[in-house]
Amino acid sequence: MPRIRILEKGVFDCFESGLTDASGEPVNAEVSAVVRDGRRLVMASDKNVPGEARSPVFAMDCIDGRPQHDTIAYYTADLIRNAEKYEDFALTANGTHVIATTGFDRVDSQSAGLHHYNRLLVWPVDRPDLPRLAGESVDDGVRSSVALRRDLGTALGAPYYKIEGLAAIPGREGGDDRLLFGVREVGADHENFDYVCRVVAVPYRVDDDELVFTGEFEVVYDFDPSQWAGIRFDVGLSSLEYDPENQGLYLLTSFEVEDDDGADRVGAYLWWIALDDFAARRDPAPVQAQAGHVFEFANKAEGVAVLGGGRLLVVYDPDRDMTLEAEHPRDSRAPHEAPYTLLAVA
Repeated sequence: MPRIRILEKGVFDCFESGLTDASGEPVNAEVSAVVRDGRRLVMASDKNVPGEARSPVFAMDCIDGRPQHDTIAYYTADLIRNAEKYEDFALTANGTHVIATTGFDRVDSQSAGLHHYNRLLVWPVDRPDLPRLAGESVDDGVRSSVALRRDLGTALGAPYYKIEGLAAIPGREGGDDRLLFGVREVGADHENFDYVCRVVAVPYRVDDDELVFTGEFEVVYDFDPSQWAGIRFDVGLSSLEYDPENQGLYLLTSFEVEDDDGADRVGAYLWWIALDDFAARRDPAPVQAQAGHVFEFANKAEGVAVLGGGRLLVVYDPDRDMTLEAEHPRDSRAPHEAPYTLLAVA
């Protein structure tokens, strides 16, 4: 089983201090997705960041594993800026394009009012001003990927689900590469569901910057984290990340529970699986701390980026909680700041 140690915990700015929304409330940074595009970190907050020159999606340099917020650049193309609740990013297996997904968990069959929550976007790593929609449809003037809900729902066999993970892996035996959707919730509706750790795959190509699916959507992986000693809470999948150096996948699973006193408690676990084992549907291994026990994050980890050289960057969606865990060098963060952890993997 892989083991990790914490190199650093810190925070970075997602926008300027004091930014408020139309109602005058402070805008809160809630980072839900991250990927390294080969040069920079690309991240997203799952809440809107107001202003024509801003966006919930942004990029910044990474030096020695640390996000450099003074290099921030917002991705302001309308398709990117106006999507709702990004959940994960992926780099195509050949490293040329970034793919971004929202949760696909909100839809209104009577109108296009929630179609912004259903977008699967792709853009060249050096041209975020040229995003394209996969499975594009236009309804009442709203451009979205809502038509993909049928394919995902058919594969999962359920009317309700929530996508929180995304990864692109090389194809097998010379076939097309595959896009993996990590599923966190499955059920009848948003109030009646189970937390799951399930993966839907579809083969794809990128032709002239368009994401083209070349086969069927199908469930290719499912595992039950509760069978492992050290997993103390019910968890659902919250991120996927492909590691090309080691030919495997990192999976994040997070929990949100109430303790005996009624207080909210959040955290996460990190898992590793080699691609061969993933294809054979074997269980992943929970990543351990150096002391040999299962490593438990003390915050709601929502994204992991492979930096190379045995290092990982983990980002968090702390909702509106400003406090930071006891092991953090600071007691709290400001609304415009997002926490991160830099890890070494052995």
